[in-house]
Amino acid sequence: MEQDRQYGENEMSPFIRVGTTYYKIALQPQPDGGYITKRLKWEVQTIRLDYGKEYLKEIPRYNGFCTVPIHKGYSREVGNFYNLYEPISHTPAIGTWEHIDMLVSHIFGEQYELGLDYLQLLYLQPTQKLPILLLVSEERNTGKTTFLNFLKSIFEDNATFNTNEDFRNRFNSDWTAKLLIMVDEVLLNRREDSERLKNLSTARSYKVEAKGKDRDEIYFFAKFVLCSNNERTPVLIDPGETRYWVRKILPLQNDDTAFLLHLKNEIPAFLGHLCQRQMSTDKQGRMWFAPRQIETQALRRIIRSNRNRLETELAEMLREVMVATDCNEICYCLNDLLRLLTLSNVKAEKAQVRNIVIDNWKLTPASNALTYQCWDIDCTRPSGYSSTNRVGRFYRFSKSMLDNLFL
Repeated sequence: MEQDRQYGENEMSPFIRVGTTYYKIALQPQPDGGYITKRLKWEVQTIRLDYGKEYLKEIPRYNGFCTVPIHKGYSREVGNFYNLYEPISHTPAIGTWEHIDMLVSHIFGEQYELGLDYLQLLYLQPTQKLPILLLVSEERNTGKTTFLNFLKSIFEDNATFNTNEDFRNRFNSDWTAKLLIMVDEVLLNRREDSERLKNLSTARSYKVEAKGKDRDEIYFFAKFVLCSNNERTPVLIDPGETRYWVRKILPLQNDDTAFLLHLKNEIPAFLGHLCQRQMSTDKQGRMWFAPRQIETQALRRIIRSNRNRLETELAEMLREVMVATDCNEICYCLNDLLRLLTLSNVKAEKAQVRNIVIDNWKLTPASNALTYQCWDIDCTRPSGYSSTNRVGRFYRFSKSMLDNLFL
């Protein structure tokens, strides 16, 4: 049967037996002309009917399934377990990769070498934890989707496209064992979505659940690549968060309809380059890169946009006082801040102000009740403020502190 030989090139037989269950390895046609590997449960009686009783002895037998990600030196059998991680069809070679170089330069910009490090780690160290890569732009024709398709072309069946709802669905067996989980139009602005995404990005293991099957714990090595047209609130990112690498992508200067085809043709040469390239960074933490290396203006913008209204109002009020009084640093107690907010027609409670100053801004009060200069609203003064000496356990607010928080 000619169609029975249409299985993956790394398979020795169109059938396997895992434990006591038989599967048929088949390539399922896709609308784009490609194929994806499927393992279909097959009745032993059907195999015996089609091929004869003696054929069953030729079918490879495995104790169970495993998922061991590897690209160079790939093996389907690992310790008599059947490896569910799929081989990629590309063989590293020597050649040019000018179109890929253009894409990587466009996506990573001034962080070009870090971008190459990221791609090299994906290929050579697939179990290494990496930051959540988030590409944002309100403009069209930026190449974000092209980059996702490029990653899919490299890692093939080990990369998958998810929707926002896939993260909320408890049935996750179709994506939890992948190397790359990509979302083209991400909008995970609920707190539970954000927390789940962050936890998954650093998780060592995860519970897999499929319909009609018991939950199973697996080693989790997936990386997330997200794209969004929303530059301000695509996901909730809290101050001090270090798990996101956010890049703002500019529009492409040209529109080559065959660009993706050029990228695919250059993949062997690009992988050959990654195999011999020297990394530009050393491992700095659990996600390889140090937070300062991948911090961007786009990340700070999302963090600022996710701050609550009262926090923003308080920061703007303090900035206004500094500008009006020509001070780089001012001092207030919590009661002073509450009074200023009330006079500015901003409703607030002392507990809310305390949470912002202590929990969000990480400020500590003076160790003892000391004298400090406090600025109050005074409409009779040209600046709109007048100073008064008070005694209390005050907090210091500086322009540099506010700039770091809200840039």
